Amino acid sequence: MMSELVVERNLGVFGSLKLAEFTCPIDGSNAVSTKLLAWKCTPGKEVAWNILSLSTSSGMLFLEISLVAFLLKGNYASGLETLTRTFVVSGLIVGLDLLLKVIYLFKFGVPLFIDNSKHPHQVKWGLWVVHRLVLTSIYGLLLFMYKSKWRERLPARPAFYKYVAIMFILNAVALFACGLIGNGSGFGFWLYGAAIVCYHAFYLPLLYITFMADFFQEEDLHLENVYYSEMKDAGFFDPDLE
Repeated sequence: MMSELVVERNLGVFGSLKLAEFTCPIDGSNAVSTKLLAWKCTPGKEVAWNILSLSTSSGMLFLEISLVAFLLKGNYASGLETLTRTFVVSGLIVGLDLLLKVIYLFKFGVPLFIDNSKHPHQVKWGLWVVHRLVLTSIYGLLLFMYKSKWRERLPARPAFYKYVAIMFILNAVALFACGLIGNGSGFGFWLYGAAIVCYHAFYLPLLYITFMADFFQEEDLHLENVYYSEMKDAGFFDPDLE
């Protein structure tokens, strides 16, 4: 009878669970990168730090793009095939982004992941401005859609709106910091560093709170009700058994 208890889930929840499986290695990579912030500037360790940063940033970007794709598909998304197609598209975009970063890092020697407040690299911060501008624009577009006639295309859950709003603010702050650094402001380094630390430290917990916490609570409550109904039907609560 327990095989009949399988509950049909929508793609947003299903996709979130799949993404949760994918985040395990990324979460470990984030933990490693956080502990190695001081190690990154050690002479001779730049290549290893760049490779670690590339893998972490690419994994996080993959999650962001996939979630944005789910949001854009909204209530019209359904089926494993749609989820697979979304992952494929996200992988292609992240692959292109990774290729460009590798070219700038190892071909042109642009220190994308190593900051130097005394000698800021203008090309590097110009690239990060473009990167943050694209992300900020996408999240800003989603916020606009929530206030427009296209709102029905997005999931009717406040948690999705809160997620988009938080990511828009975070990317806008990072974009503003990159602009300050590009203009020679030392405060921009502090602001950008704070934004990056918050992003790596709180992004995965944000995903859990936004997409999975309520689902697991509702699922546990549902299973408890099902178990109780089955036990009642089996006569466990009949007075004759006492």
